[in-house]
Amino acid sequence: MIFTSHWFLLFAAAFFPVYWLVWHPWLRRVVLITACGWFHWHYAGPAGVLPIIFLGVVTYLVALSRRPWWCHAAIALNVAALAFYKYAVFLSADVLGALHAGWGVAALARVEAWKPAAPPLAISFFVFEFVHYLMEIGRGGQPLRRPDQFTLFAIFFPTLVAGPIKRYRQFSDSLDTGLKSVGLADIAAGAQRVALGFFKKLVLADNLTAMISTYQGQFAALTPAQAWLFLAALGLRILFDFSGYSDIAIGLARVAGIRIPENFNFPYLAVSLRDFWSRWHISLSTWIRDYVYIPLGGNRHGRGRQVLNAIIAFGLCGLWHGAAWHFVLWGLWHGFGLVINTSYATQFGHTGVWLAGLLKRWPALGWLPTTLFVGFGWLLFFYEPAQAWAMTLKLLSFR
Repeated sequence: MIFTSHWFLLFAAAFFPVYWLVWHPWLRRVVLITACGWFHWHYAGPAGVLPIIFLGVVTYLVALSRRPWWCHAAIALNVAALAFYKYAVFLSADVLGALHAGWGVAALARVEAWKPAAPPLAISFFVFEFVHYLMEIGRGGQPLRRPDQFTLFAIFFPTLVAGPIKRYRQFSDSLDTGLKSVGLADIAAGAQRVALGFFKKLVLADNLTAMISTYQGQFAALTPAQAWLFLAALGLRILFDFSGYSDIAIGLARVAGIRIPENFNFPYLAVSLRDFWSRWHISLSTWIRDYVYIPLGGNRHGRGRQVLNAIIAFGLCGLWHGAAWHFVLWGLWHGFGLVINTSYATQFGHTGVWLAGLLKRWPALGWLPTTLFVGFGWLLFFYEPAQAWAMTLKLLSFR
């Protein structure tokens, strides 16, 4: 985790006092751009920075034109870059190779000849933010005309590596406010949020990770109680790890007087799967809704199309987390779950109507099935399908 590295701690200790002490918004902007560029170059290096500069320049210039066709072409370029850097090996070996072994071998050889050893740092987040920006401009939004505004939107260091995924209008307004004035209340609130994030990450998540690493190899030999505790630890570990990172990012931005979106809202208190996705990785789930599910047609073209759109959206959501089939299956698991969650009242006859009425009167009854559904999903997220299935059978056998 970058925020816990010694280099970053020294970087933050040097940056924030200078940022606070400079008195003019223009000087603060220069200090912030310099720090963001330094941060990106240090962690990504030339091979990681140059593709992002290219995509950023194209995105910025195309948006200035405000021509929808050009915006669509720039979106395609960004998505193609993401597919090449992050998914080319998966698409060649696992997808093309499954269709025809020779095609997979030939495609993989070409990919390995052109593709660098690692994708540019945080390219998934860059592309999602650039696509959001271009789609909003293509719909008639006003572009960020000043290069410095767009640069800070693109490489704002607290959110650069793992989000939250920003929306350019909200960020631009908050950026202007923070550059004008940073109050002691902002600094105190931000510091508290950073401390909470470090506690979640270093104390809770890392210790749960050590426990999971110790016991996952001997999962079949665990007692039923130990196996269920393992599943709980798996869910808590990803929550504390990811929400801890988000807390640090949100806190660092707040220390600079800038507010960025919340990303988690007590997701394990959710009483339905729909409720869960309104609380979990909020910036991603709303992005998927606004820029994949709704453009595909959402729920506007009948039940069958709604189901297909949900499956596609969450299949892509799973793939976004990693180039492997178990991530895709995790996304499909949630896609199918959401379809059922949003349709059971009308699709399951009198039973569905009765159940919907019951959960409306006592919504807390939905907590246990939602938590179990999410928990079993984490097995697909972290493990290959065969191993996830064996672990599921172990949990359900109570032996």
